[in-house]
Parts: sequence; C-alpha cells; structure tokens
Amino acid sequence: MKHAVYQMDIIAGDPGANRLKVEKWVNRTVKEEQPDIIVLPEMWTTGYTLAELEKLADVDGEPTTSFLKNMASRHNINIIGGSIANKKEDGIYNSSIVIDDRGNVIYQYDKIHLVPMLDEPRYLTGGKEKVQVFELGGVKMGLIICYDLRFPELARSLALQDVQILYVVAQWPTARKEHWKALQVARAIENQMYVVSSNRIGSYDGVDFSGNSMVIDPWGNVLKAGSGTEEETIVETLSLELVPKIRKDVPIFSSRVPKLYE
Repeated sequence: MKHAVYQMDIIAGDPGANRLKVEKWVNRTVKEEQPDIIVLPEMWTTGYTLAELEKLADVDGEPTTSFLKNMASRHNINIIGGSIANKKEDGIYNSSIVIDDRGNVIYQYDKIHLVPMLDEPRYLTGGKEKVQVFELGGVKMGLIICYDLRFPELARSLALQDVQILYVVAQWPTARKEHWKALQVARAIENQMYVVSSNRIGSYDGVDFSGNSMVIDPWGNVLKAGSGTEEETIVETLSLELVPKIRKDVPIFSSRVPKLYE
C-alpha cells in the first residue's frame, strides 16, 4: 500500500490558496508516484489563525469536503484529508476527513484533546466522540490529530481493534520536536502498528513548526522522515504482512492483564 505524505507550508488565513496548492501537489504526485493513499497535515486550509476562524472556517465541512471528494474520485485515490477548522452549530471543531478512492466520506473525527500551549481551548470545541476504526482497501486504520499523540490510550484502543496503520496529522512545533519523534516511535512499538504522520513546516505568529513527517514500521524503525524545514513529499510502500507477523512473534496483546491495570 503506497503512501504519499505532503509535508507542506501553509498560507495563513487563505483557504482558497491552500486548496489550490494541495490540488497542484495532488495532480503532480499522482502522476509521478501513483500512490494508493495521500496524507495531508492538520488545519491545512487556514493554519493556526485561531482568532480569524469564525470567518475562515468551513461550515459543516464545506467547501473542503467536496473539494477532497472531487479529487479522490477524479484520481481514483484514497485521501487522509488532514484536518480543517470546521464550524458546526455548537462551535468550531478541528475536524479530520477520510475519503475513499470513489469519493465517499468514510470517516470523520473531531480532535478530542485541545492544545493549551497554542490557545486552542479558547477558540475551538473539543470532540465528543471516541476515535474509531475505518478501512481502506480492506485494511483497518485509525487517525489522531497532533496533541492526541500524547495520550497513548487512543492508539491502544485502536490497536485492540486490530488497526494496522495509525495516521497522525499535525502542526507540531519545533520547540517540542524531540517529543514528536519519540512519541510516534513509542506508539508504533507499543501497538505493533505502522505510524504515518504529516506535519507542517514554516512559521506563524512566532511559532516554528517542525516538519519531520514520518513513516514508522511496527518495530519502531523510521523508514522515511522529512526534514525540519522544507516542503517535501514522503513516499513509502507499507508491507502490511509485517503487522500480524510481529504481533505473533512478540504477543503483547495476549500477554496483557487489563484487570491489574486499573
């Protein structure tokens, strides 16, 4: 299953320009790499222009959902659509969208954990639903957003449902880049799953973002990693037969004793 991850710089406060930028990248990447799945970063339509989201956010996922659906069906490609600022009746959410290669929305998720360090709770509403499993090409997958990575319960709950690939979409700051790297490797090892991440680069409002988008295998080996400063396309094919093999060779899930963890 071939992946192409877009490590992009985001044009602050200009959703139209960012959609055009993503469209050009998708057109080029599909032609050059022919991936099965593309992955976008967190809040890629607006960046962290939190004070302006009341006027910049999508409304009930539009127009970005239709934009992604059209690209998916046109190119016959699955899209892990990063996340967007999404205005609903009761607030603005940080919402992820997953589209299959026929242009169908198969999963949506609102970020549960809002980042105090970036002032998210002041402007955004936290998600109210649990993370869930979705499938593309018959493969069980899960998705979390940025700060969610610090809460291992989310990844473990997905692993217990046989998820093989965990996607992490992010705008993770350079100030905590070593945490970004270490936590992804930890999630891969402890859950014996692939971790595929898309993180932005660039700066906004005095915050530098760390890039280092990654593809990590279930042993914790970093197969590919982006730089900390450049726009890049990270391409890697995942050998999914490795997941059940590792889970058999090191049977952590059958060794668990949950009644002693409470």
